[in-house]
Amino acid sequence: MYLTGAGCTGAAAAASNTYGATKMTEDTPRAEQPRPHFHREHWHSLNGAWEFAIDPVGEIRDRRDGTGLDRTITVPFAPESVLSGIGETGFMESVWYARDIVRPDGWDGQRILLHFGAVDWQARIFADGREIGLHRGGSTGFTVDLTDALASGSCRLVVHAEDHLQSGTQPAGKQSRRPHSWGCYYTRTTGIWQSVWLEAAGDTYLSAVDMVTDAAGHVTLTPRPAHWRPGLTFHVSASLDGQQVADAERPLLPGAPLQLTIPEPRAWAPGSPTLYDLTYELRDGTQVIDRVQAYCGLRDVAIAGDRILLNGAEIYHRFVLDQGFYPDGIWTAPDDAALRRDIELSMAMGFNGARLHQKVFEPRFHYWADRLGYLTWGESPSWGAEPEDDEANGNMLEEWPAIVAQCRNHPSIIAWSPHNESGWGKGRNEPIEEPHLRLIERLAAITRALDPTRPVNDASGWVHRDTDIWTVHSYQQDPEKLSAQLSPYPDVYRDAPQSEPDYAGQPYILDEFGGAAFDASEAQDYASIDAEREAGAAWGYGTAPASIEELEARIRDQVAAVNAIPHIRGWCYTQLTDVEQEQNGVLTYDRVPKLPIETYAEIFSAEPSRVGS
Repeated sequence: MYLTGAGCTGAAAAASNTYGATKMTEDTPRAEQPRPHFHREHWHSLNGAWEFAIDPVGEIRDRRDGTGLDRTITVPFAPESVLSGIGETGFMESVWYARDIVRPDGWDGQRILLHFGAVDWQARIFADGREIGLHRGGSTGFTVDLTDALASGSCRLVVHAEDHLQSGTQPAGKQSRRPHSWGCYYTRTTGIWQSVWLEAAGDTYLSAVDMVTDAAGHVTLTPRPAHWRPGLTFHVSASLDGQQVADAERPLLPGAPLQLTIPEPRAWAPGSPTLYDLTYELRDGTQVIDRVQAYCGLRDVAIAGDRILLNGAEIYHRFVLDQGFYPDGIWTAPDDAALRRDIELSMAMGFNGARLHQKVFEPRFHYWADRLGYLTWGESPSWGAEPEDDEANGNMLEEWPAIVAQCRNHPSIIAWSPHNESGWGKGRNEPIEEPHLRLIERLAAITRALDPTRPVNDASGWVHRDTDIWTVHSYQQDPEKLSAQLSPYPDVYRDAPQSEPDYAGQPYILDEFGGAAFDASEAQDYASIDAEREAGAAWGYGTAPASIEELEARIRDQVAAVNAIPHIRGWCYTQLTDVEQEQNGVLTYDRVPKLPIETYAEIFSAEPSRVGS
């Protein structure tokens, strides 16, 4: 049955500045508003119990009516997770979900939109046995119009998800393509892994609004209407602390931007993450036919020589690598508080941001980063898609633009990384294949076309082809050797000189280093860690520290060595948490600090000695 409950109103959201964090019912999992940067007053969570079946044969026509699903799963958690109630971690190439949907009271005469936060990897949506939607790509949200399917008041909703991870054609991030986790690859995520919800919209409605802001108070908003018809007006108002500060309107034309100027602007930045509440309205004369609540941060990102500037001032990156895995939810946080807590712990340890690694994080994470003033780089889950395979490249080129479009309105994101370690294992001593190089170049060009307001790191570490930021990776554990490796300038250290152009003075960032494996459990046996790693039961870099004191000394000395190198404009420490067998987090997998928070803060918040040199 349909899960009832009150939706979050725009007025309540603006007053509380929580954008719909009220639960629908006490027992509905992940019931907070899933998309706080773009939501409507009337919405209902569909998270909770769904009928479910694992179908290795993939009998689409036999299952599209939703019969024969003999198990129950808790959405939005993937079937591999404990929180799903299934907890099976083998390969699942075909899974089915079903539930009955009832049109909510008072929603007659409105379009009813069915939203999926993410389904890995391909999703077919059926209503009463009829296919009404198809989406490919496991990391981005999509919407299906459910209006006609609910014309009689109810329907049988079925989702068929296919996930062919072992094919090498799907961007999958750190999901293991072996039967079990190993090295730095972990438990897989199949099917629905983010929230599912209904939303009531107007007959003509806003499917998206593209946003560009600057610190001077200029906001450019480009509406993307669905079912557009002439004669409508696009109206926007901005408020701060509940008081309207600006508004503007223009005739609604697809792709035609509206300019809004905010007087006495307060810029968004770490330490002062001011957010303005926005209300979008589509009007037919004086009648409002669609209304969306959103927000914006006023800030601009630029590159000046070898520096990255935020609102005109250099921002030195003290980042941490965040993979976004959870022991009980895998890719899905157990609750909204866990997303916020990860950011708060990171900031308390002295980091000013994170490289969001090999995963597209859910909108609630970006919302908390926006609210808390936490910088991030957005990245695709590029691993798993073999770059010499035409189908894999096509999937990357299709999904990456959708990732950018979904995430670009978040002020906390200040750079894009389409690839991670593209060409890893090659490029230093042998050239990279031409299709692979063209893919890197095409993704960089597409990113700039979609979002010219942020710099592009074409590939994090390893092969660069057309990059605004020059990034390298080094897991050299000896601080003196690390310093010697990275100190040469202008003939800088490069990961893949055989396949890269010369370094051209871009901001130079060490966006992976550290990674010391340390088992912080009470039953730890330091002498066995390296043996466990050899057997695949643990993962980290270099020889494991033999004690907690040695771990602290190694981290402290490595960070100090990097901070002292004049041309390095930032770094990213590996990593925030342990993940399954990977033991190189500053926190355990359960988010327990291995060293005191105060010690981490002293180490990671230390200012480099030569910023501004």
